[in-house]
Amino acid sequence: MAKLPIVTIGDPVLQTRAQEVPRITKKIAKLIDDMIETMYEADGIGLAAPQVGVGQRIIVADLGEGPVVLVNPVIQSAQGEEIDVEGCLSIPERWVYVKRAAEVEVSGLNEKGKQVRLKAEGYFARALQHEIDHLDGILMLDRSLGEATPEELDDAGEEGE
Repeated sequence: MAKLPIVTIGDPVLQTRAQEVPRITKKIAKLIDDMIETMYEADGIGLAAPQVGVGQRIIVADLGEGPVVLVNPVIQSAQGEEIDVEGCLSIPERWVYVKRAAEVEVSGLNEKGKQVRLKAEGYFARALQHEIDHLDGILMLDRSLGEATPEELDDAGEEGE
């Protein structure tokens, strides 16, 4: 596995819709492994392929229960609303309030190419929506309801996505 460079705001790949992955190849499997390592090295909880300069529809996330991989993820349903603070590995040192669905059901392929469907709520649902936004060229700043102050961050104990 290899740590990949994380692209930051201003790179056009972050504002471009990523392409579907036709099938899981050895190259895609390696990319997934490298994305997971990169996410951990950066102390993130999620990472989308465009964030490492790859315009393909792949996300990884880990909120403490092991990595979740979704290739070609689609939000099948969303319920409720929550406003909370988000950060982003591609937008260092910025924290903003974003309104997201409180619960989502997402389908896609896992790292082995098998169709999966998962339900998520709370911060996991937020992380999945944040990463899927990256696949559509949408940044958290595009959904920002306002900046969070350092005091608010200390209270929240937020980590990067």
